[in-house]
Amino acid sequence: MNLEYFIAKRLITAKDYKSSISAPIIKIAISAIAIGMVMMIVSVATGIGLQQKIREKISAFNGHIIISNFDSNQSETTLAPISKNQDFYPKFNSVNGVDHIQAIASKAGIIRTETAFEGIIFKGVGSDYKWDNIKEYLVAGKLPDYSNKVNQEVLLSQFLANRLNLKVGDVFNTFFMKEGQNKLPNIRRFKITGVFNSGFQEFDASYVLGDIRHIQRINKWKPDQVGAFEVFVSDFDNIKTVGDQVYEYTGSTLDTKTIIEKYSYIFEWLQLFDFNIIVILIVMIVVATINMVVALLVLILERTQMIGILKALGASNWSIRKIFLYNASYLILRGLFWGNLIGITILMIQQYFGLIKLNPENYYVDQAPVYLNFGYIALLNLLTISVCFLVLLIPSYIITKISPVKAIRFD
Repeated sequence: MNLEYFIAKRLITAKDYKSSISAPIIKIAISAIAIGMVMMIVSVATGIGLQQKIREKISAFNGHIIISNFDSNQSETTLAPISKNQDFYPKFNSVNGVDHIQAIASKAGIIRTETAFEGIIFKGVGSDYKWDNIKEYLVAGKLPDYSNKVNQEVLLSQFLANRLNLKVGDVFNTFFMKEGQNKLPNIRRFKITGVFNSGFQEFDASYVLGDIRHIQRINKWKPDQVGAFEVFVSDFDNIKTVGDQVYEYTGSTLDTKTIIEKYSYIFEWLQLFDFNIIVILIVMIVVATINMVVALLVLILERTQMIGILKALGASNWSIRKIFLYNASYLILRGLFWGNLIGITILMIQQYFGLIKLNPENYYVDQAPVYLNFGYIALLNLLTISVCFLVLLIPSYIITKISPVKAIRFD
């Protein structure tokens, strides 16, 4: 049997261990590690969860990469059409990492009811549209079907439905202005087949999803002309690399832009979460380490006579240091156990019940999202154990300075 481990185990299980002078300090050290682990797990899970959720929402309504014409148009509406007869459509096989590509067009309009009106962006989509991204946010009705003949079915946001006092099955008029002066607007009558709520105010307050063929007819485009293409990548982490490759393969007449470039202000804000997470990790590990150093020093002082006796019996300094490092490791593991248990419980409660709510106008989500991954939790535990153990080697060095004669007489 490992002698150092045996002695450390006897010290931990001794009856006077819990009633000793070091007991309160040991409890504080364990609590500090547990609280620190809870804070680290929760901060990483919610930080990454918020980043991923906002990315998903932005890409659901825009794709990951937008292919459009070169123009100075800063609005969401498309002015000049693009031919669908492209080498990269309907399959973008020339670039690895592209998961899907779809054709869209958008046009500004005004919804008018008997009691209210709202300005909107009518986003026209076709049979190639990836509805899986929108299905998650559907709160009422069903998704429209544009695979057959042109129809009046549209998907309206809950925000607009509440403001216009509309619901699934209602019919409303939409006015689309014509280019040039003194021309009557085009009027289209649409039927609400579904209502979505993404919690992203920027999209919910303006977007209406409908058949792209309405925009083609209003703009007098040909059936093979669209406003832009939306490209989805299989791995968001490679969006910049894939975006550069897409730009090279789309030709000189078309422009490409990733959602990171289009919504730079949002992604710059999201990057702040990485900095905040790192700060929290450093602070929590430092606090836990300081508490463990204090606890280890108290344990050494409390067992000074035992150290002297072991030295008198021939034990080496490193052998005695290992006894206290084993003891400290037990305290660290105990704190990590409770920290992981409490932290994971909090995350699971939030994931399934969503108790912590957020203001979607500020955070783009209505509740704190959670990214629960046991891989990063294991890494946090390993990081904490490694840092604490390495730092504890320093205070354990004090054992080498203890004289056996003075230690045995120590009171």
